Amino acid sequence: MRILIRDVRALVTMDDARRVLSGVDVLIEGDRVTRIARGIAPQAGDDVIDGRERVVLPGLVNCHHHLYQTLTRAVPFVQDAKLFDWLVGLYEIWRHLDVQAAYDSAVIGLAELALTGCTLSADHFYLFPSSQGNEILDATVQAARDVGVRFAVTRGSMSRGRSRGGLPPDDVVQTEDAILADYDRVVTRHHDPDPGAWCRVALAPCSPFSVSEELLLQTARYARERGLRLHTHLAETHDEEAYCLQQYGAKPLALMERLEWLGPDVWFAHGVVFDDQEVALLGRTGTGIAHCPVSNLRLGSGIARVPALLQAGVPVGLAVDGSASNDASNLLRELQVAMLVHRVGTAVDAMPASRVLEMATRHGADILGFPECGAIVEGGLADLTWWRVDDVSYTGAMSDPVAALMFCGRNQTADGTLVGGRFVVRDGRLVTLDLGPVMERAARASRRMIEAAGKWPKGLA
Repeated sequence: MRILIRDVRALVTMDDARRVLSGVDVLIEGDRVTRIARGIAPQAGDDVIDGRERVVLPGLVNCHHHLYQTLTRAVPFVQDAKLFDWLVGLYEIWRHLDVQAAYDSAVIGLAELALTGCTLSADHFYLFPSSQGNEILDATVQAARDVGVRFAVTRGSMSRGRSRGGLPPDDVVQTEDAILADYDRVVTRHHDPDPGAWCRVALAPCSPFSVSEELLLQTARYARERGLRLHTHLAETHDEEAYCLQQYGAKPLALMERLEWLGPDVWFAHGVVFDDQEVALLGRTGTGIAHCPVSNLRLGSGIARVPALLQAGVPVGLAVDGSASNDASNLLRELQVAMLVHRVGTAVDAMPASRVLEMATRHGADILGFPECGAIVEGGLADLTWWRVDDVSYTGAMSDPVAALMFCGRNQTADGTLVGGRFVVRDGRLVTLDLGPVMERAARASRRMIEAAGKWPKGLA
C-alpha cells in the first residue's frame, strides 16, 4: 500500500541543504520515501492524507533514556533532591524491578515518545537486580518492537556497589566478569548493522562512579573490535567531578580520555560541567553529547554549554533522560525547552528553532549510529512525523509554521508518526497496541515497588 501526504504546508526535509518545502506531496511506498514533488496523482487504494494544515518533520531522535523509570515518576521523597541523593533514594525502589515491569515501563515510555514525534530512541539499561536474569534487558527490546519504534539498546552495567564505595545497593550490580560475558549474548541477539535496521546495540557502563576503570577500558576495546558504539553518563554535576578527582585523581573527561573513551563512536549523556579546554577536546575528537535540558533543570544540575559545544564542532543530540528525572517522555517539550533555556546567559539568538530541529534529527541519528535516519529525502527511510497547525494556539503563526511548533501551541501530541512506512501514531492515537492493559499493569507494578521500599505515602489510597 502507498501512503500519499498531499499539499504539505511545511515539509522539513533536513537534507544536506536543510530545505523546508511548502505545497509539496510526499509519496511513501513500503519503508521508503519514493517521491517528493507537487501534484503527485493518487492511485486506487492509496492511503491519502491531507497535508494542508500539517507540518511534516523527520522522525525525532531521543539520544538517552532509562525507560524503566516510567514506574517512578514524581516520587515525593526525591522531588527536590540533587542527583546523588536522588539516586540513593530511588535505588531502593528500582531494586524491585522485574521482567514484566521492565517490559511495561518500556512500552509506556516508548509510546509517549512516539506520540510526541519520536521514531528512534536509545535506552540506557543498566539495572540488573540479582533476582532477575540478564534477559530483563531483552524485555525492553521486545517493547520497542511491539510499539514500533527503532531502538538503540545499550547494554548498561554497574559493578561498584555500596560495599565497594559506590551508590547502588549490591543486589543491583554485577561482577565485571558477568558483565563482559553478557556482551556477546546481547550483540548476537539484538545488533543489526544492516541499513534500515530496527535495533542496534551500544555498550554503556553506567557512570565513572558506578563501575571500575578496568571495566570501562575493557568495554571500549570490546566495542571497537565489534564495531559498536559506547555510551555513559558524564560530567552531569559538580558532585561527580569532585568524586572523580578524589577517586581517580582526574576530572571526568580526563578520566575518559585515559580509558580510551573519546571519539566519534562515543556519546556522553548530559555534559553539563565542561570547561573551555574540555569543550575543545570533545570537538577535536568528534565525541557526542546527549543534551537533556529538562532533566538537568529538574535535578538542579545546571545548563549544558550547548551553543559552545556546537561552535566547537561537537555533535549534540537531544534526549528526555529517564522518566524519574524529567518526568515525561515528551520529546517535543525537550525541543521547546532547549530552544528557550540557552537564550539566558548567552545570547537571545544562541539557539534558533532550526538548530534545535537539527539536533533532534540529523545530529541525534548520527550520534546513535543510524545515519540513514534523521531526514526526509527521496529513497530514504519513511520515518517521519506530522503535526496539525489548525489549532487555535497556532492562529497567527503561519508565517513560520515550523518554528511555531516550538514557540506556540498547547498541542503536545503528533497527529501522525510513521516508522519504516508503518503507522505507529495516527490521528493522535497509538495504533500498534492497546495501551490500556499495559498502563494497568504498570500502575500496579509502580505501587508494588514503592511499597516494597517502604516509600508509599501514608494515607494515600
